[in-house]
Amino acid sequence: MSRRFDGKVVIVTGAGSGIGAATARRFHEEGAIVVLNGRRAPKLQDVAATLTADRCMIRPADVSNANAVEDLVTDVVRRLGKIDIVVNNAGTGTAGPFLDLPTQNWREVFAVNVDGVLNVTRATLAHLIESKGSIINVSSISGLGGDRGLSFYNATKGAVSNLTRSLALEFAAKGVRINAVCPGTIFTDLTMPIFERFPELLQRLQERIPLGRAARPEEVAGVIAFLASDDASFINGINLPIDGGVGASTGSASFI
Repeated sequence: MSRRFDGKVVIVTGAGSGIGAATARRFHEEGAIVVLNGRRAPKLQDVAATLTADRCMIRPADVSNANAVEDLVTDVVRRLGKIDIVVNNAGTGTAGPFLDLPTQNWREVFAVNVDGVLNVTRATLAHLIESKGSIINVSSISGLGGDRGLSFYNATKGAVSNLTRSLALEFAAKGVRINAVCPGTIFTDLTMPIFERFPELLQRLQERIPLGRAARPEEVAGVIAFLASDDASFINGINLPIDGGVGASTGSASFI
């Protein structure tokens, strides 16, 4: 494993499981000092136990709370001196018929998926400008198109995808690159219970994927690390699908 991030300070939100945990491990393997953020300290401690203590900081906070995020960032800079990379991964989901979902559900999902990105980005940008750093937002292929029964979730990820584009244009001249990854079907702690309960859903989803399977969190983490690295120094404002080839299709029936 290369050491592309030696000495870099990386904040990963939603680091207690899934893509966030895999991303924290990937940056740590490549030499970074990783700040694990999430709402549940025990889950962060489980991830931290797989890392070396001298390059790992546990810092619980609710990203939907702007004051809590400001305190988080102040604490990180006080203890570690800088911020080089931010991975806005914290997220939640909801599903159901549009007319059946309560408005409160809309507000709760937006609070984490969109307000969380807003709060963390606003709190860290001054430090990233100073370090000429990078932000990687975790959107979704649901931010690039619609799905029946996922209207609320689609709306949040659409907001994240377009916020990524807008901020990439605004802050490029100040030396900050801002990109997003857009995973498709993936095995995480959030999705596995759903797939176990509805195996036919997983089968249908995987049948649509040209590679024939769902992604692993580590595969998304590798793309995030690439976008944060100097190898991607001229990539800015992209929403990169990680979907096994689903987006390459027109959706029409195959002739072969």
